[in-house]
Amino acid sequence: MFKKLMLTSCLAMLLIGCKDEVKTEDKLESNKEMSANFNSLLENYYEDGLKLNPLSATAAGDNRYNDQFPNTLSDAYGDSLENYYTAYKDSLSNYKDTELNETEQMSKAILLWECDMNLETLTFKNYKFFPIDQMWSVNLNMGQLASGMSSQPFKTVEDYENWEKRVDGYLVWMSSVEEKMKEGMNEGYVLPKSLIVKVIPQLAAMTEQDLNKHLFYTPITNFPEGFSAEEKSRLKDEYSKMIEEEVIPAYQKLHDFVKNDYLPAGRTSSGIADVPNGEAYYKHQIKLYTTTDMTAEEIHQLGLDEVARISSEMKKVKEQIGYKGDLKSFFNNVRENKELMPYKTPEEVIANFEAIHETMKPQLEKLFDMTPKTAFEVRRTEEFRENSASAEYNQGSLDGTRPGIFYVPIPDASNYNIYSDESLFLHEAIPGHHYQISLTQESNVLPDFRKTLWYSGYGEGWALYSESLGKELGLYTDPYQYFGTLGAEMHRAVRLVVDTGLHSKGWTREQAIQYSLNNEAESEAGITSEIERYMANPGQALSYKIGQLKIIELREKAKKDLGDKFDIRKYHNQVLETGCVPLELLENKIDRWIVESK
Repeated sequence: MFKKLMLTSCLAMLLIGCKDEVKTEDKLESNKEMSANFNSLLENYYEDGLKLNPLSATAAGDNRYNDQFPNTLSDAYGDSLENYYTAYKDSLSNYKDTELNETEQMSKAILLWECDMNLETLTFKNYKFFPIDQMWSVNLNMGQLASGMSSQPFKTVEDYENWEKRVDGYLVWMSSVEEKMKEGMNEGYVLPKSLIVKVIPQLAAMTEQDLNKHLFYTPITNFPEGFSAEEKSRLKDEYSKMIEEEVIPAYQKLHDFVKNDYLPAGRTSSGIADVPNGEAYYKHQIKLYTTTDMTAEEIHQLGLDEVARISSEMKKVKEQIGYKGDLKSFFNNVRENKELMPYKTPEEVIANFEAIHETMKPQLEKLFDMTPKTAFEVRRTEEFRENSASAEYNQGSLDGTRPGIFYVPIPDASNYNIYSDESLFLHEAIPGHHYQISLTQESNVLPDFRKTLWYSGYGEGWALYSESLGKELGLYTDPYQYFGTLGAEMHRAVRLVVDTGLHSKGWTREQAIQYSLNNEAESEAGITSEIERYMANPGQALSYKIGQLKIIELREKAKKDLGDKFDIRKYHNQVLETGCVPLELLENKIDRWIVESK
């Protein structure tokens, strides 16, 4: 009887076990299906986004939409964006975090952030009523593309024809610019005069009558091999007609409007608070660019604290060099020191950056075991925009066939000061933007939509953090170069003060310029250009220091908690493998990694 009962009991247990296994298998299958559906959602979000923003597709090396340029200023386009973000936000409610793996949970959180922030952006009129400025606007991007030296390819006849079609769409957008700026004027949305006067010569440069000097004609003067004489002749005629009959008149019309009508209506105030709903817009911009909930007042005070801290470090370098005057006069000494302006040609400036790269190469493997495959180049910024441009990095294509490019403006090589070149290279190039962006694009784990995302708090924070690695990479042996990195960090600390000063405390352009001159060694011309940059895009300049401080904080936390188990290369992997993310999500990831590493 006992044996029989035992047998029955065992059989029952086996049957229960089988049911549990079936349930487990069903759950696994359900999770697989859920995961597949979720990843399809992400892929659709990415693909639909490329259709809405074909310039982003081109920048990523996706050539399917190279002939398109939607009128982003039209009401219909605005409605399409709103429907796009609303639909995908609603779709996310179908997926529970418990049914997604860690990468998918992060993707869900990022997509929710994307939808919320973009929908909030659409509630403000700024994106329509400020379609052009001296630094950030689409017309400047199109000038880069027109040169044939950027992401728009000019390798085949079809490429040349695609550009003609894209220009057709761009000209429709150009005609809408004047219309929207007039609407903005009527509703109190107008740029400061000091920015408008910088836009006018940029537009005038595109009214050049000599075709051989016109930027849009450059691809015709640089035909690739393999084009027949007939194809060259046809394209030459088509481009000539397009430029003479459409491009030049469109730029001339917009130039005349901006000079004769818009400039007289320009604001004398500097901050965004002086346009309708400006205070709320600045709060939105702070969150957009820092990916935090910090207030303008908190950021302003943080900036003042950082300026004081870095000033103390700068004084130590001044004393090391043996300079006897005060710090402010030392700034002038550095700005005007002809020994720090050793070059005569742009080529020499570029060669110096390449030499910096060679110096640091042997040290990179001590800090990084992940390095990008995408090639890298240093180039001079195009002449038409370099007077108003900052040094910048343009990412390579997703497939790695187009290199990442570090652009350096060199309007006058004989006055080019090299004192901050090492920190500039670390920031814009390696291991800054080139590593961060290229490794994200080359990832085999991240979904496509995350490979082209950009959050300034993370992206610019990483680049500024990279500047702090100079000594570990064999740089900053010259005290002037170390002063350069302190100057670069001070520059970002000053930004916290002047950006919030301009946009939330009623500072004038002149006040902001003077504060910068008092606290950093940049030239007055460079500082003026920077202040006007902050005026054109409120909040963007805040992202660098906020992000850098968070990445340093997380590194110190991991080092303290992990002790001997801390490996700087693994920490860098954790930060870089995630791709661009809001800072709160990065912090959550590092916290989990610390716990798992213990």
